[in-house]
Amino acid sequence: MAGLSSRFAKLNPFNDPRVEVEDQGGEAVERDTIGGGGHSSWETNITQHKLRVSAALRSFFVKENVLSAQEAGLDDATSTTPSLHALLEKPHIDVPSYVTDRSHPLPEYFISSSHNTYLTAHQLFGKTSADGYATALRTGARCIEIDAWDDDTNDEEPKVTHGYTLVSRIPFRAVCEIIRDVVDVEATRPNPAPVLISLENHCSAHGQMRLVQIMKEVWGDRLLSKEVREKGHREEEGLGDHVRLEELGSKIVVTVEYHFPGEPDSSDEDTSSSSSSSDSSDEEREKEDEDARRAKQEYKKEKATAPKTVIIPELAELGVYAQSVKPQDNSWFDPVPGLKDAPHHHLINVSETQLAKHMPGSNKQIARHNAQHLMRVFPKGTRVSSRNLDPVPFWGLGAHICALNWQTFGAAMQLNDALFAGTEGFVLKPAALRGQADGPVKRKKLRLHIAGATDVPIPADRPADEVRPYVSCLLVHPGGEAAGAGKRKTKAYKQHKLGFLHKGENPPSTEPLWDEVLEWEYDDDELVFLRMLIKSDDSFSRNPTLAVAAVRVLYAATGWRFIRMLDLKGRETKCSLLVKVEVQG
Repeated sequence: MAGLSSRFAKLNPFNDPRVEVEDQGGEAVERDTIGGGGHSSWETNITQHKLRVSAALRSFFVKENVLSAQEAGLDDATSTTPSLHALLEKPHIDVPSYVTDRSHPLPEYFISSSHNTYLTAHQLFGKTSADGYATALRTGARCIEIDAWDDDTNDEEPKVTHGYTLVSRIPFRAVCEIIRDVVDVEATRPNPAPVLISLENHCSAHGQMRLVQIMKEVWGDRLLSKEVREKGHREEEGLGDHVRLEELGSKIVVTVEYHFPGEPDSSDEDTSSSSSSSDSSDEEREKEDEDARRAKQEYKKEKATAPKTVIIPELAELGVYAQSVKPQDNSWFDPVPGLKDAPHHHLINVSETQLAKHMPGSNKQIARHNAQHLMRVFPKGTRVSSRNLDPVPFWGLGAHICALNWQTFGAAMQLNDALFAGTEGFVLKPAALRGQADGPVKRKKLRLHIAGATDVPIPADRPADEVRPYVSCLLVHPGGEAAGAGKRKTKAYKQHKLGFLHKGENPPSTEPLWDEVLEWEYDDDELVFLRMLIKSDDSFSRNPTLAVAAVRVLYAATGWRFIRMLDLKGRETKCSLLVKVEVQG
């Protein structure tokens, strides 16, 4: 376990400058978003045969002896030859079969997860919409969050909202109905996976009974069977084996909280009702501060009069892993005596801030805990603009559920897309994070040969000949820069205006040719990712991102592959990037 110990000691998500601030952000998702949860690797509207291959890349294939001139179609760049079509059809990832094996206990999986799923924008004063659930599920989320509250105007119909804030509200029943509709569509696909409902209950006893009645009425036999739920309850009491993922089938699985006797209220730091976001602009913060103050006043007023929540037996019985706890001390990751006054098997529900307080000093103990018990990490309260935590260091500790704000397709959502690409939202954790022995850490070398791109998207307000595209690549590692994470980039491409003075290919800026190799050396780890951003080298301004893609290095297919690029809303583009990934050592 020496290798595992040294690996965990390097994990620190708050001491890692590997990603520039401007590379973190994304844009608000829309109905045609496909990226975020992993489905973008195989569910596309623009089929591969509609992609083009530029004349420059056709010549590149001939030069590299990949294709003959005839196979590359050098004499007619407007048509796609069968050989080019075959290359376009090849997926850029090859997910090992063991990654999607469902025969293991549930705590041995990472789960694609959404936070505050009902919000469409801002965490304090945005809008709620049941459509948020459709977007998250359709793009690959398997764990979604519902905040349920009593409705003062109708005690028979609980509402879904962000408590004590200015956000709008929607009926709980409407949320259940849209989840039902998406689950029914997914049931027609091969190997549909279960959907976990992280139910944040704030209802009275009567309201909780209505939650139970509505879920049974709307979801019916889509709910997890009583037999499997009872096995889960025995597990929670330490009287049986773990529930295996395959036992959950494609059912809806409800989880609710467990409250310790005399449990204090959650701190403001662990809610989304805190003041403002440190990663917003000054203008955004000014507006957020004004609205946040109003929300804070309402928050304190309502919270002061809110009754303590006690889970009724009927709601607890409906759930499995119904023992979601917010730890009151450090006993949860201390094997002796273990979590005090809590179920034998539980789900630790903790904010990124609270968890980071124990990192890196207690990394090894936390990873040991997470080999047996579930953990959900959610964004700190100051992320009111829906920016996200960095999930990779927490995945590196074996955290099963990194709940992400699905509202924007930024760096975290791109990495989430990479982890769950080619799966159904459940990924088997590396052996070392499942409690198995790990050997010494080995060094590996990654060689990324970037040939070029076709149909690079150009902003509407920019002439194409003013764009100087380059590829900025970030190797993302749980151990950060100390373990080999880092940034590399190609030279900026610019078409030569006097083409007759230039030897070789001289394609336009939308069809750049780089033919460069970028290299990294890093500590071997299955949770290493590669983010690729096509950007423009603009003078005297921040370089805009034109298209993005992310790949888990473990999945990277060998040989030359076309990678479909997405825009910053997580939508597919017509742009493809031709690369070859080689891992040595």
